Amino acid sequence: MTDTNLVRFRAAVAGALAHLESRREEVNDLNVFPVADGDTGDNMALTLRAVLTELDRLQGSNEARTIDEIGREEIVQSVARAALLGARGNSGVILSQLIRGAAEELVSRPGELIDATLIGAALANAADRAYSSVREPAEGTILTVAREMAHQIVTDLAHSPESPRLDPDAEPRLQDAAIAAALERAVTTGQESVKRGPELLAALRDAGVVDAGGYGLTIIFAGVVAALRGDDPPELDHYAPARISHPEHHSSTYRFCTNFAVTGTELSSGRFIAPLEQLGDSVLVVGDTTTLKVHVHTDEPERATAVFAQAGEVSRLDVADMRLQVSEREQRLRDDGADAEGRGVDGSPPAQAGRASVDGPRVRCGAVAVVSGDGLAAMFEQLDVHTIDGGPTLNPSTYDLLAAIHEVQAEEVVVLPNSANVIMAAEHAAELSDKQVLVALTTSQQAGLTAAVALESDRTVEENARALDQALAHLRTGAVAQAARDDAQGRFGRGEAVGFVADEVVAWGDPRETLRAVLTTLADGAELISVLAGQDAPLEPGDVAELINGGVELELHDGGQPAYWWLLAAE
Repeated sequence: MTDTNLVRFRAAVAGALAHLESRREEVNDLNVFPVADGDTGDNMALTLRAVLTELDRLQGSNEARTIDEIGREEIVQSVARAALLGARGNSGVILSQLIRGAAEELVSRPGELIDATLIGAALANAADRAYSSVREPAEGTILTVAREMAHQIVTDLAHSPESPRLDPDAEPRLQDAAIAAALERAVTTGQESVKRGPELLAALRDAGVVDAGGYGLTIIFAGVVAALRGDDPPELDHYAPARISHPEHHSSTYRFCTNFAVTGTELSSGRFIAPLEQLGDSVLVVGDTTTLKVHVHTDEPERATAVFAQAGEVSRLDVADMRLQVSEREQRLRDDGADAEGRGVDGSPPAQAGRASVDGPRVRCGAVAVVSGDGLAAMFEQLDVHTIDGGPTLNPSTYDLLAAIHEVQAEEVVVLPNSANVIMAAEHAAELSDKQVLVALTTSQQAGLTAAVALESDRTVEENARALDQALAHLRTGAVAQAARDDAQGRFGRGEAVGFVADEVVAWGDPRETLRAVLTTLADGAELISVLAGQDAPLEPGDVAELINGGVELELHDGGQPAYWWLLAAE
């Protein structure tokens, strides 16, 4: 295994990932089975990205050993483990098992040159491994496509008039050409298998789509062929999105797609399946005696992880809110025009298509904000901050927050809790997440907005933390709310206005005069005051503008928050 060979292997994986990324949203839009959550392309891409990261680690960690000394066995085992740990969702876990099955075959034949014969055997073992990982395999899915692609390679080799084996000293270009030719035939067969999927699976037929995972697999192999040849990938058909009125199901019973790893000794996947099935469905437990990857749809992620409390260490917990994913997917398809309008006669997307993913392109550092109010949510989203509805009391659960962290298309995330009551839950979610997460100490929504303005997606989370601290250091906040009860000290009665600067009550009584008092206090030394009006604010914007003198710039916005008439921030 020379350095050149490892570089070529990495190029093949990179080609697969690049081609999948180019069609990732198309794969997402086909996703209806087993849940129409629209993330098959995302999950398969994350699995491949984990493999690529591991190859980069191997290339960068050879100070003490040469690539020859690392050897094929360590490389393929490292790649298989990386795929396992990086997998998310049904499609990602199944793809990791395909990779693992292929790796097992490659390791079992030390010294053999990787050619079409070995590729065929590896893909056949990959299909067997993937089938065995699924409790109730469904035909018409990625499983069928993988099996039929492998069968095509084996059949071609059996009917080849010449020996398909390459000499051990074959030049790299001949090896690449032989593998590419075998895989191209497999891709053609895979595409036909994808088209037959709706005949085998009613959920696909009812939704008018092919299987997203199977289609994604053909894209991956087409990308490998392109990398081996240094040319464009084999052509694949495009497919229109699913009819949103016919998803397989909305997982109305179970909300969270939960994924995590377990490391220990003498682990056995079979003994954990029954306890997990009591908590949810779509259960997958795969791996070996030292490392397992677990996938389950459940309402109780904490109980799912507790199943393994005595077995080993739980890590890499990732929780996705499937109800939110289904809702966003359906809205996206409505916005894009899910019917054939604007598409080619073959169902291909129009030339100007190529939209980003649900939450935009992947960035280095993203953000999540807990919000209450449509106007505030829109303001955060304009700043490219993913929002989670905290309700009138801003009180999401740890797993609501963990699911929101999952939704952000970045591996580093800043959480803006926007309430002192949310910080502890946010910190717990940060500990559980497999991403690098910073919980900002924003205790109000207006402080969260100031922090969001300071964030930059191309910075690290640590760099954003410093920028956020600087922004908050020059901020004072205030609020005016309607009293929910009589004051114990007799200052105000239920229904009257109460004004705050930070957490201190500074005025009460009439709404106009209370707001004036808060504005006057905040204006001392301020250059800009932002006022966010709530749902039932008793003054019009023009009336609010009259309450401040001309020495301070005033910005008025409709926040729509239910709990406060006005939220204020002075900078």
